[in-house]
Amino acid sequence: MTAAELPTALSIAGSDSGAGAGIQADLLTFAANGVFGTTAITCLTAQNPQGVSGVLPVPPAFVLEQCQQVVQHFHPRALKTGMLLEAGIVEAVAGFIATAGIPAVVDPVMVATSGATLLAPAAVESVKKRLIPLAALVTPNLDEASILLGRKALGGPQAEAEAKELAKAYGVPFLLKGGHAEGDDLLDVLAWPDGRTLTLTARRAPGVDTHGSGCTLSAAITAQIALGKGLAESVQSAHAYLQDGIHNSIKVSGLKVIRHGG
Repeated sequence: MTAAELPTALSIAGSDSGAGAGIQADLLTFAANGVFGTTAITCLTAQNPQGVSGVLPVPPAFVLEQCQQVVQHFHPRALKTGMLLEAGIVEAVAGFIATAGIPAVVDPVMVATSGATLLAPAAVESVKKRLIPLAALVTPNLDEASILLGRKALGGPQAEAEAKELAKAYGVPFLLKGGHAEGDDLLDVLAWPDGRTLTLTARRAPGVDTHGSGCTLSAAITAQIALGKGLAESVQSAHAYLQDGIHNSIKVSGLKVIRHGG
């Protein structure tokens, strides 16, 4: 019996030495969602759950070379971007996406759940003007949405209006994530530029370290797109995958963390 051909997805993102986020989380998520994961590493981080002690960027030309090598052999059906760190890397990745013809889920990694800044200020405009317009979907948290809106994003009752405003302003679909909002009832809103919306709800899981939740969600969406699903179905499936991983967490080195797979 011949094995079925696995579709391939590509993560263009940073390495997390603690493995909770970044390409490590993306590869776990790709595998759990039934696709083969490939990577183009944008930066190395030295970190664990207590903090980040160092970040080393990869030269933009070498980020691009990784992308080209993956595409030449694996022909990924979808890709995602994560931590890009610097304007030169953003420009290289945007140029690649513009010519590759691969649906791109852009996780505009600017601010971590911990509050750490993950994108150089000079690179923010490159993300806004060069990268986001190429996206099949953009997945900001509320802190990142605040940067993209130019004012504080509140989420909660305001989430639908904020998601619609982002989608209209940038001309591409947005999934506004509500995990940074107050309270235990969480709201994510998917909005299209034409004004359509889809709302997804969840409950906060006390005591679970959600480091890497944004990476996991965007990677799961990317995997579902690689499997041939439409955007709404991909987002719904990915949201369910993340919530299952959070609410059925595993314990590693004293912390409850997101569970991937069975």
